[in-house]
Amino acid sequence: MILIAGPCVIETEEILFKVAKVVKETQKLFPECKVIFKASFDKANRSSIRSYRGPGLDKGLRMLEKVKETFDLPVLTDIHESYQAEPVGSVVDYIQIPAFLCRQTDLLVAAAKTGKPVNVKKGQFMAPWDMGNVVEKLRESGAKEIFLTERGTTFGYNNLVVDFRSVPIMKSFGVPVIFDATHSVQKPGGLGSASGGDREFVPYLAKAAVAVGADGLFFETHPDPETALSDGPNMVPLKDFPLLVEELIELYRFVRQDSGRKA
Repeated sequence: MILIAGPCVIETEEILFKVAKVVKETQKLFPECKVIFKASFDKANRSSIRSYRGPGLDKGLRMLEKVKETFDLPVLTDIHESYQAEPVGSVVDYIQIPAFLCRQTDLLVAAAKTGKPVNVKKGQFMAPWDMGNVVEKLRESGAKEIFLTERGTTFGYNNLVVDFRSVPIMKSFGVPVIFDATHSVQKPGGLGSASGGDREFVPYLAKAAVAVGADGLFFETHPDPETALSDGPNMVPLKDFPLLVEELIELYRFVRQDSGRKA
């Protein structure tokens, strides 16, 4: 199973290292999993202009590089503009394209040209079958390893719903499909000047995604989500993360074994 986990945004080195330590312990416990640490250096799509965005490109990359070296973990971060692809690609192991930007051709091309694997979040406004065009853009631009991530679809105002048909549909493009269990319970703009969320539903949706064949899971986790500077309402408390992952990996093993017997 692919497991992408970390805080929403880089806040402090202390928080970054606390989360990375737990992610590293998870990697040691489940060596058969591909465990990737995630954090953003800039959240360029916050609800309010007053919201915390992160330390920025230069400082953020230095902090991510320190995590990578200290914990020997592969690192993923997202880019919002084409010029960021080259410097980010020189530090991280995986480049992520945010959901709102998944159709931006120049951004996809720039990410692919770094030679790094690219994870693209499916836009909240996109049908799963339309992500085939995203995969084609990346492949035509030289990307060798591509992930697609389901993160829910806009359903009325300030709410998301997950159509789990998207997992097999997007897998048909020949790429691994990740399920973003924390952003899928987000309520975009639900608090007026910030996003809300229902983190209590994270385990249920994550289990459903594994059951329908998702190749991996994406979680944002924080030592104290109530004080987090971004996406706190939908993040998993760090103390609860290891047990949740253990349950999900057990389910993943069962589903894959059962699929093998049927085949």
